[in-house]
Amino acid sequence: MRRNAFLLVLISLLSGFGSTAMTLAAGLWVLDLTGSVSLAALTAVCLYLPTFAGPWLGGLVDRLPRRPLLIVADLALGAILLTLLTVHSAAGVWLIFAVLLVRGVSYVVIDAGETAILPSALPMSMLGDVNGWRSSAQEGMKLVAPLAGAGLYAWRGAVPVILLSAAMPLFTAACYAALRVGRPTATPDRPGDSGGGPREAHGRPGNSGGGLHAANGRPGKSGGGAREARGRPGDSSGGLPGADGRPGDSRGGLRGADGRSGDSRAGLREGLRALFGIAAVRTPVVVAAVAIGMSGLCNAAVLAHLVHDLGLPSTRLGFLATAQGAGSIAGGLVVGRVLARSSPVRVAALGAVVFAGGCLSWALPWWPAMIAGSVLVGVGLPWALIAGITAVQTRTPEHLLGRVGATANTVMFGPVALGIPAGSVLVHVGAVVPLIVSAVLCAATAIVAVRAAAADRSRVPVR
Repeated sequence: MRRNAFLLVLISLLSGFGSTAMTLAAGLWVLDLTGSVSLAALTAVCLYLPTFAGPWLGGLVDRLPRRPLLIVADLALGAILLTLLTVHSAAGVWLIFAVLLVRGVSYVVIDAGETAILPSALPMSMLGDVNGWRSSAQEGMKLVAPLAGAGLYAWRGAVPVILLSAAMPLFTAACYAALRVGRPTATPDRPGDSGGGPREAHGRPGNSGGGLHAANGRPGKSGGGAREARGRPGDSSGGLPGADGRPGDSRGGLRGADGRSGDSRAGLREGLRALFGIAAVRTPVVVAAVAIGMSGLCNAAVLAHLVHDLGLPSTRLGFLATAQGAGSIAGGLVVGRVLARSSPVRVAALGAVVFAGGCLSWALPWWPAMIAGSVLVGVGLPWALIAGITAVQTRTPEHLLGRVGATANTVMFGPVALGIPAGSVLVHVGAVVPLIVSAVLCAATAIVAVRAAAADRSRVPVR
């Protein structure tokens, strides 16, 4: 199993480096080709837009062999990235957006495939440790990949960045092929096939063991879900949890004996019911969604403030990304302990407040303040995200974890696809405006969430 653990950490290193370098360089490339800050910021929309299809793509993954799917997805991604070598002018910018859209789809598919394959590649007792190592590896890439991507682009243009980014999926495909996959074992840490409901709202979770977002804001590999490697479900007789955490109706959408999902619309409804029916899950996920959505609103503002207000070169964005990566590593090292002592709602609210402080620091007309703001954002966003993921992992019945996790990802990352274009429009009013708006909305959401959680606790009957 040490061999599998090493391969999985190596996959995180390779994919984190390639995706981060290309994401940053794509924005700089579009800016150079078109001269438009708004278009440059919109490159990130293509990475997040496929998140809206998460529940349906997750259902597709359940119908296919997981490891071959991961290998084919990476090989195809490497080949598609090479088509960017044909772009030489503004007329080819559409291809950059198209390729980034394909990368966004691959993120969703690969995330779902890895969530399903990890329990069959590792003992349940190792999942937490390995997920932590993988998250640290991905966040660590923020210290190297942004500077490498921006440096390569400034030195030789887009070609070396494209070649490097296309090579990474080929290496990760080889790592997937080398994995030794067996049958997953059961875990007592969360409700399983007996159909038991989620933990009570006042129950505290343990360390989620992962879930940090990558440099582009996407989550790390949480490794959640103990679904069997061949897609066979557990006993679905327990049904869906109701608003009070009790099992509900099990009809529609659950996978049958052949491992295939039922009606995709029913599967989506079940995911939404399980996600939004319990306040202890719903609230931290919504807080994370607001914070992540506001990070999209800030995209164009940060670049415009850097280039237009401070008069600095756009390649300084690499330093900001590195500072954010350092903050994410520091925050990721302690968030598990914080979650062990407090509820996901409070941790998500605290992360949103720290993120708001980072937005305000970004808005100051001083380069060191932008560096400090990136560190704060690097701490705050993972805290909000991990709190939401932890709430899903620890309060969702095991046989529903796959679809609830995919639906939660759609809820948390979907808003960023709306925030990025909104920020690209709002930046024309002034670069500082989206930053202030983001700070105010995140702080207000955190306050409302904490008050709502306190009100819910006051209504819990004494036993």
